[in-house]
This record gives sequence, C-alpha cells and structure tokens, in this order.
Amino acid sequence: MRMPKIAVVSFPGNNCEVESIRAIRNNGMEPVFFRWNDDVSKLIDVDGYFIPGGFSYEDRGRAGMVAARDPLLQFIKVEASKGKVVIGNCNGAQILVESGLIPNADGLEMSLAKNVVDGHATGFINEWVWITPQCDTSRCATSNWNGTMHIPLAHGEGRFTTKDTVLWQKLHDNNQLAFVYCDEVGNVASSTTYNPNGSEMSAAGICNPEGNVVALMPHPERTPLGDPYFASIKTWIENHPLREKEYVVKNNNSKREVQERVASGTEIFIETIIVNNEERTVQQAAKREKQNITIKQLRYISLESDTAHSVLRTMTHFNPNKETAYIRRRDSFTKWNADTKSEEQHKSILSDNTLLRTDEPDTDSQKIGKGAECGVCYVCSGVSFEEVCEESILNIFGNPHASTIKRLV
Repeated sequence: MRMPKIAVVSFPGNNCEVESIRAIRNNGMEPVFFRWNDDVSKLIDVDGYFIPGGFSYEDRGRAGMVAARDPLLQFIKVEASKGKVVIGNCNGAQILVESGLIPNADGLEMSLAKNVVDGHATGFINEWVWITPQCDTSRCATSNWNGTMHIPLAHGEGRFTTKDTVLWQKLHDNNQLAFVYCDEVGNVASSTTYNPNGSEMSAAGICNPEGNVVALMPHPERTPLGDPYFASIKTWIENHPLREKEYVVKNNNSKREVQERVASGTEIFIETIIVNNEERTVQQAAKREKQNITIKQLRYISLESDTAHSVLRTMTHFNPNKETAYIRRRDSFTKWNADTKSEEQHKSILSDNTLLRTDEPDTDSQKIGKGAECGVCYVCSGVSFEEVCEESILNIFGNPHASTIKRLV
C-alpha cells in the first residue's frame, strides 16, 4: 500500500505549515504543500487535507470567515463528501466551522467565538492544555488513541458556542463531541484551569457525522506528544475506502428577519483615516455573493449617559491620528474636532442599509463603562436592503451564534 498523501493547505496568514508537514511526515504520510490559489489539479491523488493554524487573512472580519468562503473550500467540501479526511487545527478548525463542514455540513450551526470566561474576555491564550477523546477510538479520523494528550493551545477565538438549543445534545448523542479539555488524568474540565477559553461542553474538537472531518483548537502538531493524533489519520485512511457521492453545493439565499434599532442616547461612530484592510477584505468576501455591494466599516459605541467627549479624549478608545469620530444624538449628527475638542455639525454618514453587529457577550463595552455598548457598523450601498438580509451576506458580517445584527435607523 502506498504512503497516504495529505495536502497541507496554506491560506495567506497561516503560519503552522512547517510543523504540520513535519508531524504528517513523522507519522508515515506524505505531505503535499498546497497554496490556496494553486491549481486543484495538483490534488487529484491526495488522500486528505490538513488546514493548519495561524491567522488566515489576518482574522479580518473574524477568524476563519474569509478563507471559509474561498472557492477552494467548495472543492474541499466535495472531497469530504467522498470520504477524504479533512482536518483543521486552530485556524483550520475555525475555517471548517465557518464553512459549515463542522458539525454537519448543513450551514452555519455554531461559532468559534472570542475567548470569554465568566463574562470577561481573556484575549489571546498561549498555554499548554490536556485533552482526551470523548468518543470511541474508531469514531473519527483522529481519535484512535486512549488517555490524555498534553499539547499547546494558542488562539484568541476558540470558544465553541451555539444558539441552537438542541445541537449539543445531538452532537453528544451522535458521538461528534470528539475531544474535550480535561485534567491530567482525563477528568472533563469543570474549571477555567483546564478549559481556559470558556468553550461550551469543554469542547476542544468536533467531528462530522461520518468522522472524516475534524476541527480541533489545540496544536498536536507542535509536539511529539501529539503524534498519536496524526498516526490515527493514517490508520483511518488505510481502513476507510472512498465512496462515490454527488455533493450539491448549497446556495443560501434565504432571508433573515433583521430587527431595527432606533437612534437613542448618544452614539459614536469611528471611521479610519488610513486604509482599512479589514473593511476591504470583508467587502471582497461580500462581493463573492453580491458583486455590486460596497461597504464602509465603522466602530460603534453607544453610551447610556452623554460622556462622548470623555471617551473621545481617551487614546485607548479613539486615536485622532488615524481615526475620525462622529456623534449621533437621535436626529442630530456632528463631527468631533480632535484639535479643539469640540463638535461641528455634519451630515449623517450612515445609509438606509446600515447594519450593527454586537458580539455576545459584549466584552468590549466593559472598557467604556456602565451601560455602554460596542459593536461594528457596516454601511452598505449598491444593493437593496432585501439583498443585505440574505443569510449569505449577514453571515459574513457576523456569526449568528456569537453575535446579533440589527438595522440602524
């Protein structure tokens, strides 16, 4: 039997290709380095795919969102439907969740959201954790090992969460909750000592129903202690022949009801003076769905009391060297003059198609003060509001399992 070939898929911003290639080679498989824009004809004889960690597209929008909408993912979905293994670690896991391949290849069912513990953001986490298989050794491509595994974890958005009230039960019943955080002897994590990102159900990794697609947040490729994870992939490929299955790519043009948010209190909109790379990248992702759409991205702060001047005088909230601020009080719109520390009348910079995304929980508002709310505004033009409300567009602006989107009026 020939050595299994695994394509290591590299998107702009990934940075774990070298250790992933090494781990694959050390465990009896042949790694094939594949850039996201290479010709897919190079993949004709590969047996599986490994999407490594890093920060694809600098996590613009949110981690994994842009890469998940790359045409290559449609190709990989077809490959997965044939039974080829598709493994995503860290950023690779985020891409698989955002693509819908995890958990059930049925749209966006969950999120790998910002790390939050007890309602407070932890920021980027870089430490070692223990994980253990929660499923049978034969359940998925990477679970053919027993006991615990001590491996590194490094991410800012690794908290498995969902608003689907029955999804976790379904995953549990179907043994798709493949790996969990635990202590050194295998007890499932019940404290932040062992579950540092606040992941629901202490989930560290999830597989699809067939077991050939796995998303794992920690990094077994960074240590020889993770070798059993990769050896399991080889065993799976050798024992699971491919199947011929026609995969139908789903176009999600269904509409979602977007509630209105009426202007109230004091609202601050912050626009960048320099080029906003995140804005441009989100716009490019949206243009795959609606070619004529253009987007302006703004930071948003809502205040319970009128402390706008105090907020805008604080460099950690607003940098006048690279940002411009606008203030709205119901029907009144002004521009902040950072030199004179005063307001000047200004026309509204919003449109009828302005959406506000707020993350849940809204940890950024804790930096502002009591009653504050923070978010991101997308001022859309070139398309109708009905087009903006299509799931394919709304899911670019925010993952519905970790945020809410409203229309600013």
